[in-house]
Amino acid sequence: MGFVLAGRRSLLVAVGLALAVGLAGCGGSQRAAPPPATPKPPAPLVVSVVDGDTGKPVPQARVRSGRHAARSNAHGLAELRVRGPIRLLTVAASGYVGRALRTPSAEKLVVRLYRPATQWPLYGATPARTQAQTAIRLRPPFETVWSRNLYALVEFPAVVSDGVAYVWNGSGFLFALSMDDGRVLWKYAAGVRRQASSPAVSGDLLVAHARDGRILVFDRVSGHLLWQRTVGSPVESSPVIVDGVDYYGDWAGNVYALDLRTHRLRWRHGGGCKITASVAVSRATVYVGDYCGRLLALSAATGKLRFSSSAGSPVYGSSAVANGRVFTPSRDSGALVAFTTSGRRLWSVSTGAYVYSAPAVWGGRVYFGSYNGTLYCVSASRGSVLWRAYLGGAISGSPAVVDGIVYAGSFADHIVGLDARTGRVVFRFPHGHYVPVAGNGGRLLLHGWGGLWAVEPKR
Repeated sequence: MGFVLAGRRSLLVAVGLALAVGLAGCGGSQRAAPPPATPKPPAPLVVSVVDGDTGKPVPQARVRSGRHAARSNAHGLAELRVRGPIRLLTVAASGYVGRALRTPSAEKLVVRLYRPATQWPLYGATPARTQAQTAIRLRPPFETVWSRNLYALVEFPAVVSDGVAYVWNGSGFLFALSMDDGRVLWKYAAGVRRQASSPAVSGDLLVAHARDGRILVFDRVSGHLLWQRTVGSPVESSPVIVDGVDYYGDWAGNVYALDLRTHRLRWRHGGGCKITASVAVSRATVYVGDYCGRLLALSAATGKLRFSSSAGSPVYGSSAVANGRVFTPSRDSGALVAFTTSGRRLWSVSTGAYVYSAPAVWGGRVYFGSYNGTLYCVSASRGSVLWRAYLGGAISGSPAVVDGIVYAGSFADHIVGLDARTGRVVFRFPHGHYVPVAGNGGRLLLHGWGGLWAVEPKR
């Protein structure tokens, strides 16, 4: 009996030892297991920042989402590692208008930024209507990238901003065209023919003047008409917008200052003589010629008359203001007249034929055309003729200067580009009629009788 008990105790001890060893082995196995895997960092969001006009990379652009930020490298690429969805991404670079993107979802984004300096947002390129775009660096020889038939006369040039060109045709259609490929992004039927003005871009707005006296304000991206105002008399003045105020004249001889934020007139000046010219604004003064043959200068703030000076005959085209002088075309006397910005007459250059053409001013020189078919280059300070070039047909529209080349269209149905200093012909295009060019930092738009051609320098 004792032997049996002793045997059972030995067996129990053996089993207990075996269990202990087994449990120890299991415990050792758990301690040797690898630690749980570390969560992988989020995949980077790659942002490619490019110049919207040229497609070239923009280095040192600032890309930010919340507290995460990066700068683009020499290839325009920036990487952000952000956990969770991105609600707002901002991109900014020196010399460019910044952009904000909400909830971008792609792992690689291409963000196009635009330089204000290389846009053409209004007729005449600047509020002073100098018809010279000094920041664009594009010279012939050119190759055509695309063309677009607009099916009616194009009397005034397109304006260009942020990759879109806006232009009226003579049938009363306002077009928004992609500068990439010329496709129609939107169009608006005004229901009035013989449009004789350019629209103007102001921030997110596009302002257009219809010849029946309506001031039209659009969302320039969607083409949605936001609001309109009627002045009761035809309007041919192209808008010029300074600090949110649109200045223009009408056939009844009124000059208006319309506040685009409040939709109300700030002031109206009644001159009594028909106005077709576009208003120029410089140093808080509004300048415009009328059919009584006067150059009017008004306070931009109040509309108060500062001076009225005689140009000798009706003024159809816009005046240009530069370096303390105002250059005004006198239609019937066939002359360009120069005044000081205080109204004193300095000089005039006679051509012996109608001068409808608004002048262009660049490099101390003034360029204008005549119905005698000649493009003139005169000294801005003295009025002496520096060179002249016969283009083969009457010149009605304004010339324009880009990168040292002065372009002019004529009724000979072509556009000519000349060295602005010497008058040497460096470019000819087999289409043209009223106005020659507009554009941006990547492409120029050449204007034919009823169409547009986008060109860029040959590579």
